[in-house]
Amino acid sequence: MIRRRLTSESQGEFSIFPELVASGMTDYVAIVNRFATEATIGNMDGVYSSWATDDRAGFSDTDIADIRRVTPLLALTVKAVSLTRIAETLVETYLGRDAGRRVLAGRISRGVAEPIEAAIWFSDLRGYTRIADRANPAEIIPLLNQYADAVISSIHEHGGDVLKLMGDGALAIFTAPDRSGACQAALAAAEDAPRRVADLNKRRNAAGLATTELYLGLHAGEVFYGNVGSKERLDFTIVGPAVNEVSRIAAMCRSIDQPLLVSSAFAAALGNSRSRLVSVGRYALRGVARPQELYTLDHGTNLDPLRP
Repeated sequence: MIRRRLTSESQGEFSIFPELVASGMTDYVAIVNRFATEATIGNMDGVYSSWATDDRAGFSDTDIADIRRVTPLLALTVKAVSLTRIAETLVETYLGRDAGRRVLAGRISRGVAEPIEAAIWFSDLRGYTRIADRANPAEIIPLLNQYADAVISSIHEHGGDVLKLMGDGALAIFTAPDRSGACQAALAAAEDAPRRVADLNKRRNAAGLATTELYLGLHAGEVFYGNVGSKERLDFTIVGPAVNEVSRIAAMCRSIDQPLLVSSAFAAALGNSRSRLVSVGRYALRGVARPQELYTLDHGTNLDPLRP
């Protein structure tokens, strides 16, 4: 604890003192209530509080005793509120925004999943394995972080939720009252992400760093959304045939050299916007019973800014 009488002579000691003196304060007390070492929260190892009075005589000994008695209780309250906020931030950062909110709301039972209609996004980076083999290991994490920033920002800006990051890959969903709305949002994000990647590539090229591009598959269908895993380790994610299909569709991008491929179901849900798509042919997808027609954006939409 520190205590200072607030006068014209002492007001230069701390930056807050001139303001307190100007407002008529006469006495100042500051107290730090530190947590035990095992109770620290990240960089938060205690609670700092400051008190001032305009009483001419300043704080009495009784006032100081009362303040010192009440501050530990206030510190515990602040800590409890901070823990709640930290928990909210952590689960939304590590699980995704929607999944995080559901977990905090108590959706933590293993095997409990609900069927939802969603547009499903599966993307990864072109030639990432080759880049990882040749690049300095210290450059890999910054590369992944920068490209993830471009992809995740596009998904979030258009209302999607990222459920899983798998090395250079990302799994996300877009939901809306109707399938068309979800697919429209996913397509808008699919147009935005390559522009962000192109801007990033300009900066990385200027710095002499390795660059890559995005492969993206989009699908629409019913998935099961909930907890999957063991008693000791759960993952809040989506499962179902539609998830397998979108990963196969994204993998086809390499085979037919297209930055974006969307399924027939996704194309059908777009309504009038379907005219922006062009068929790239009918393909058999590994592990999927029936071949299906796949589409990409017409070249006039300039999905891939790095291509002519």
